[in-house]
Order: sequence, then structure tokens, then C-alpha cells
Amino acid sequence: MRRAGPALALAGLLIGALGACGGPAGAEDGGDTVTLRVGATGWKREEALLKFARLDDTPYRVRWSLFQGGDKQLEAVRAGALDVASSSEIPPVFAAADGRPGFKVVAVQHGNTLNQEVVVPEDSDVTSVAKLKGKKVGYVKNTTAHYFLYALLQRAGLGWDDITAAPLEPDKALAALNGGSLDAFAGYGNAVITAHQRGARTIGDGADVLSGNFLWSASDDTLGSADGREALADLLARIDQAYAYVRDGRQEEYAKVVAAATHQPVDEALEELSRGEAQRRTEVGLVTAKATASQQQVADAFVELGALRQPLEVAAFWTHRLDAPLRKALSS
Repeated sequence: MRRAGPALALAGLLIGALGACGGPAGAEDGGDTVTLRVGATGWKREEALLKFARLDDTPYRVRWSLFQGGDKQLEAVRAGALDVASSSEIPPVFAAADGRPGFKVVAVQHGNTLNQEVVVPEDSDVTSVAKLKGKKVGYVKNTTAHYFLYALLQRAGLGWDDITAAPLEPDKALAALNGGSLDAFAGYGNAVITAHQRGARTIGDGADVLSGNFLWSASDDTLGSADGREALADLLARIDQAYAYVRDGRQEEYAKVVAAATHQPVDEALEELSRGEAQRRTEVGLVTAKATASQQQVADAFVELGALRQPLEVAAFWTHRLDAPLRKALSS
């Protein structure tokens, strides 16, 4: 579904950036092959995972595109430049805040909540979240970092107004932290890994703040196509199977793939992989009332914070439309 005005302008920019990926999921070039345009954050983990597990031989085409966050993926979906987005619970809340999301949450991937941290420079005198009062703290807006930073401040007896909050993209936040213009940074994934490689210390994390629910969202156009739904269900089932393949005694081998992409030592990548799976196994599942309620709690927290102007009913952009084909694909 395409929109007029600013969204259409954004679509033009995004389509150019994504290398003219084509239209919504469906037959391409007049043929019978479905093409899914799928987003990834940080690095193309799922693409590499499927290749590693030799499950990338799909009967449809998958075009992976890299973004700095799930929020950017959903912007691309709304602009018609992407069919499928993966994110934490937070980005869809903001993407749907105007009441016209143009996408639906179709599946929940359970995963670990490691590498979701508040870090400070190595020589900083800040040793806890409580000591962030009056400090300038960078964070990635509308993401897990936004949410767990708010929660950690509350636990420490502080409010959002007790810090100078600076919304920044991960690369810019890292540069500011390194350059001394930020006192702390709340980030995730590769940004946290890179920060540690540069000597940063952790003063708080979101491991027990975040639910571990990572959402797969599909454009309304994709869900409107029977072939698109079947392809997406198959792709998600292959991702689930690939994670099981890694767990079956192949963690060390897969850690080499991760290390090459994240520029970590292999032993460090293996340790994180092992700790992550020990905390919470990575598995793809159907939409559930429990998962929807979890995101509703997140939305309500952002209303309290003032980041959302009005209450949001998240169930409006969740759907069971993929349940049947996904259930079948997961069981096959």
C-alpha cells in the first residue's frame, strides 16, 4: 500500500537506497516467482544464518536490506520500499501511532536480551545509573534502548527529566561517546559490542527489563497476497529451523560466521551465543494474547513518559492472518 505526500517522497529515497528492489511481495517481472523484501538490523544475521544452515534455497526470492534499527525498517515498510520488518516491541508502537500503520505484526520471535546496555567511557566517574543525574545520555529513539533506559532510570529513583536525553543513531552516538560529548549511551547489538571494544564499561542493562519478544511485521500488501503469505510463513519457519540447526552442536562453527560479521574474536562471539541461548532460546512462534499484552505494557509506558501523545491499542495492528500457513510450515 502506497501513500501520497511525505510517505511517497520517503519511498523514493528508500527505494533508491535499497537498489530499486521492485514492488510489494508478489510475482516479479511478469513471472511466477514471489520476491520478499526483508529488513535486517545491525548485520544480515538471518541471511547468513540461512546460508549456514543450507536453508537459503527458497522457491521464492528474498532480498535482504540492512538498516540501523527496526524503526527504520518500519519506515521503509510504510513507504512501500520493504515487505517485511523485524524489530523489538518498541518500533511498531511509534510506527502505528498515527493510526495508519500499513503493516501488521504476524509472528513473534523469542530471543535473548543481551547486549542491551547503558555504557560509559572507560575513564568515566559514572559507576551506576543513579549517577547519571545531570548527565548527557545518548539513546536510540523509539527502540529497546529508549524503553530500557527509561525503566532503569525509574528503578534508580530518577526521571527522564533528570538527564539530558540525546536521541542519536548508533554510529553518531558512539562517535560522541568517544569524543567526550556524551557521558553515557544506551544502545544494543553491534553498537554495544563496538563500544566495549573501545573500552566502554557497562553501568546498567535491559536483560531483565525487556521481554525478549522480537516481532515480525508484514506490509498490508504482502498480507493481501496468498503467495506472499505462504512465502513469508516458509521463510520464518526456515529461520526457526536454522536456529535449531545451530543449537544441535554447531555453535562453535556458527560463531565464526558471527565473528566475521561483528568483528569480534571468535571465542567472544561463541560466549555471547552460548549465553544468549542459555538465557532464552531463539524460536519463532505464532501471535499470542500474551505477546500482544506485553507490547501493550510497552505502549502504556511510553504514554506515561510522554513519548506517545495518546493511548494506543496495539491489538489493532496485530493479526492472526499468518497463523495457518506458519503453523503448517513450523510443523513440517
